[in-house]
Amino acid sequence: MEMLVVTSASLLAGFVDSIVGGGGLILVPVLFAVFPGAPPATLLGTNKSASIWGTAAAAAQFSQRVQMRWGALWPAALLGFAGSMLGAWGVTMFPGDFLRKALPLILLGVLLYTLARKDMGRMHAPRFSGRAETLAACAIGLAIGLYDGFFGPGAGSFLVFLFVRWMGYDFLNASASAKIINTLTNAAALVLLAAKGHVWWHYGLVMAVANVAGSVLGTRVALKHGAGFVRVVFIVVVSALILKTAYDAFLK
Repeated sequence: MEMLVVTSASLLAGFVDSIVGGGGLILVPVLFAVFPGAPPATLLGTNKSASIWGTAAAAAQFSQRVQMRWGALWPAALLGFAGSMLGAWGVTMFPGDFLRKALPLILLGVLLYTLARKDMGRMHAPRFSGRAETLAACAIGLAIGLYDGFFGPGAGSFLVFLFVRWMGYDFLNASASAKIINTLTNAAALVLLAAKGHVWWHYGLVMAVANVAGSVLGTRVALKHGAGFVRVVFIVVVSALILKTAYDAFLK
């Protein structure tokens, strides 16, 4: 029964995550509910062992249909990997309580800004080119990589927002670009957690198959309906993140 529940959750998480990120909102709470006595690090590692494949599958699908700016994305993704490693090390050195309490407010600012700018992310008009675009993408990759390794919630949504707001991408291209960086930041976390034995591979591999299936479906839906649809899903996911992080920070 446990396998059926977590596999179903992984399928749904892959669908949502492939569109705009936020799949962890679904899968992580289910893992904690199904295995209440398990070490948190093991549940997080098992989540990563499944979700990374869905993210990679979404990146592969997007790259076939969206004109990816690889010259900027590969350096940004590699810096995201390094940043995630550094952020994970930082968890052992510095408390993260300040970030836990600030996160709901930051996300609220992102949501309000997105709602106020109704045309934001509907048109694809990259603001930078050449070296400037590479440097801007690298700054995003490193910053979100550090955040993802140190804390984590909403990393995919922050990537999408920054690619839209700062880089001038539409929501579809921003989501596609975010998947490349997010795959590498997830890989960094998975390497660290797996090295310490915090992955249940017998669950993770089955969940990975379901996550990829959900990701394939979600990517097709996003490509079919375009930037406007991705914008709506982004608003829904960020709203859910605000509620979840506010509860964790102030009520839990």
